[in-house]
Amino acid sequence: MEQKKERTTRSQYQTKVTEDFPPALTVGDSHFVKKLSMRYGENPGYPAAFYQEEGASGPNMATIEVIQEGTKGLSYINVGDMDLGQRLARKLATIFPGKSVAVIIKHEMPSGVALGENSLEAFQKAWQTDVLSNFGSVDVFNTAIGQELASLLVESARNIEVVYAPAFTREALDILSTRKVLRVVRMGAAPSQPAIDNGLEFKRVAGGLLVQKRFDSKIVSPDFIDVVSKNRPTDSQIKAALLCWTVACFTRSNAIIIGTEDKIHGIGSGQRSRIDAAEDAIRLSARGYGARDCVMASDAYMPFPDVVELAAKSGITGIIYPLGSIKDQEVIDRADELGLVMMVTRKPGEVDCERCFLHR
Repeated sequence: MEQKKERTTRSQYQTKVTEDFPPALTVGDSHFVKKLSMRYGENPGYPAAFYQEEGASGPNMATIEVIQEGTKGLSYINVGDMDLGQRLARKLATIFPGKSVAVIIKHEMPSGVALGENSLEAFQKAWQTDVLSNFGSVDVFNTAIGQELASLLVESARNIEVVYAPAFTREALDILSTRKVLRVVRMGAAPSQPAIDNGLEFKRVAGGLLVQKRFDSKIVSPDFIDVVSKNRPTDSQIKAALLCWTVACFTRSNAIIIGTEDKIHGIGSGQRSRIDAAEDAIRLSARGYGARDCVMASDAYMPFPDVVELAAKSGITGIIYPLGSIKDQEVIDRADELGLVMMVTRKPGEVDCERCFLHR
């Protein structure tokens, strides 16, 4: 008698869900055409698809080229991770021209970010941000992937899900093809080209749709940073502030980022309180580079001096953040007592600061 095939718990993650979504969607004046059917949505058993915006061009999700789809194909979460990683990498490349950028994404949050003279150097720095969290990541680059880097990307212990880059050498593609589960995706345009779509963000809620204009931080050079502490920042601290603030812009709020001028050391994301996010960033930094001599970025104001006190205790030397609390002066005074540099997200002479909440 033929035995019935046993269904395992693991099979739910391997079973593709058939979707019968329409070939096109229209939201307002924007038209979207189905490009890819996903294996399933955020959770197994639920259908999903990716729609590209008609008229979208440049380095974005509309123009991706799947070189190697792996044994599973791109997932719903993979595409979200690729989008976040690409937009963060492009932003950093405009602030730090000539640098290679490596962005490691887990669950639509940065997990490791670094700058280097080439993709290999940037990746090696970014991976050490948090080796544990980087397991099973989507890895995004703004410069070409070569043979030596490809050899690292296919190591089974890393379990990388997607490699997304503007170009690959022939030797690199040969190496990447040896890992059958790996998805390899090429950007459809050079990272330096403008990414064009309607610039709107959509978020579905039960019974409706939220629409907003996409946020784009104005803090792109030292000219957009004001200093409110007695201590003045060094050039290295300003560069670290620009890097950390930019990563905070792409990290789920409440977000605290700590790092130096070329790499991120710790990331605290999605916490209900700012002190919890700061404690997470410092705690997780101990898996890699540690917190000492870092600059901290906070995506919103400091309601109390507690984060400043924790930063100083942990060896952090400066903070970039927006003003806006009724206790702003109390926080600054405490930072001065502790010898911290306090930088805020506005041009000198302006009143209002930029904040960078993200809730995707």
